[in-house]
Amino acid sequence: MIFLPVFTTRKRPILIAGPCSAETEEQVLATAKALVPQGIDLFRAGIWKPRTRPGTFEGAGIDGLHWLERVKEETGLRVTTEVARSEHVEAALKHNIDVLWIGARTSVNPFSVQEISDALSGLDLPVLVKNPINADLELWIGAIERVYKAGIRRIAAVHRGFSKYGEKNYRNVPLWQIPMELKRLFPTLQIICDHSHICGRRETLAAVAQRALDLNFDGLMTEVHPSPGDAWSDGRQQVTPEQYAEMAARLIMRRPGTDDEQFWRDLDHLRQQIDEIDDEVFELLSSRMHLSKQIGGYKRQSNISIYQPTRWNRILERVLSKGKSLGLHEEFVSAVIDAIHQESIIHQASVMNQTGEKTPKK
Repeated sequence: MIFLPVFTTRKRPILIAGPCSAETEEQVLATAKALVPQGIDLFRAGIWKPRTRPGTFEGAGIDGLHWLERVKEETGLRVTTEVARSEHVEAALKHNIDVLWIGARTSVNPFSVQEISDALSGLDLPVLVKNPINADLELWIGAIERVYKAGIRRIAAVHRGFSKYGEKNYRNVPLWQIPMELKRLFPTLQIICDHSHICGRRETLAAVAQRALDLNFDGLMTEVHPSPGDAWSDGRQQVTPEQYAEMAARLIMRRPGTDDEQFWRDLDHLRQQIDEIDDEVFELLSSRMHLSKQIGGYKRQSNISIYQPTRWNRILERVLSKGKSLGLHEEFVSAVIDAIHQESIIHQASVMNQTGEKTPKK
C-alpha cells in the first residue's frame, strides 16, 4: 500500500489540537481562537463520544458539527472529528468536516470499520486511524487496509497507546515497538502520536511528546481545553491553550537524516560493533538452548515437570540484580529473561514429548 500524506505541507511536527469533547459553542470557539497563534494544522473535537459507561456525557452530536463549521469560518482552521458509524460519516460530510478519525474503540471492531469504509467509498477525504485498544498490530493494519480498499489514499495512523489492566504509569501503555513496526512495514504512512491518551495526565505530556518526536513520528495530537478542571470528559489529560503553547515551544524536532559523510562513517563504525555483539549474543543463546535440551532429557528420564517455580524465582532474582548493577532497566531485563525462559521451555518440551520412547513410570 502506498499512502499519500494527509497533510500536504511537509512541515514537521504536524500539530493536531483541541478539546476532548465539543461541549458548548463558546468552549469550542474559544479553544480554536486561542490555538490559531500556535500554528496548528488541524483542530480536533469529539462530537460523538463512545464512553465506557452509560449516563456520562456522550457528545453534543449534530449541534457540535455546526460549531466546527463556525471554527472553520472564523479562524480558517481545518477541523476533524471522530466517526464510529456510517451516519456519523454522512453527517460530518454535510457539515464540511475536513478530516475524519476512527477511534480505538471502533478500530478494534472490523464490522464497524467496514461500515465506515463503505460510507467513505468513492470519496477523497483524509482519514486518521487510531490503534485498537488492545495491542494487536494486525488488527490495526486491518483497519487501515479496509479504509484503503474503499479508495482512500490520504491515511495516517494515530498511536494512542494500548489498554493494560493494572497499569499505573500510563493511561494506555505506549508499546513504542508496535507503531515503529507499522512504520517499517509502511514507510509512506504518516504516524501521529496522541500523547494525551497515552499519558492520561497532563504532567507527563511533554516527555511523551518528545519521545515520539525522537522516534521520528510525524506529529502530535493533543487535547486542549480553556478550563481542564471543568471539562466534561478527560479533564486530567487536557491542558490550557497557554500550557499547550509552552509545551510546543520546548519540543525539539529531530532531523530524519543528514548529508554529513563523517557522521555516517562514525555511525557505521559503531553499528558494526553492535552487529558483532548481536552475533555473539545469539550464539550464546543457541548454546544456552542446547543446555536446555539436555536438561529436558534429564527431566524426561526422571519424569519431572518442565516448569520449576523455585528455580525460576532464583533466576529472576539473580538476573534482575545483575542487570541493575550493569545499569540496565528492570523492565528490559525482565522482558529479556522471560523471553529466554519461554524459549527454553519450548526446547525442553521438544525433547520431553518425543515419540518412540517409553515414558518412565511414576
